Amino acid sequence: MRIGVPKEVKILEHRVGILPAGVRELTNDGHAVFVESNAGIGVGVSDDDYRTAGALVLGTAKEVFETAQLIVKVKEPQQEEYKMLRSDHVLFTYLHLAADPELA
Repeated sequence: MRIGVPKEVKILEHRVGILPAGVRELTNDGHAVFVESNAGIGVGVSDDDYRTAGALVLGTAKEVFETAQLIVKVKEPQQEEYKMLRSDHVLFTYLHLAADPELA
């Protein structure tokens, strides 16, 4: 499976959906992991840390969404991410929809 990890765009959210240890496990099991550049910066994880673990680092969220089958995030998608989601994506994230009555 092609797994994508975009940088979180929600205000004050600095966490990341997968750490390098998780990338290593997934790639060892035959999955491809694509991480947006600087996705881990808020938790002290560099792009090189992800590369060393086996991820391919992509320059933009758009590239991650275009490449991945499974999108792994911490928080619910934000408005600017909606247009990048496809009907064939699997989304693995925490959905706090009560904060957005239109989505709930």
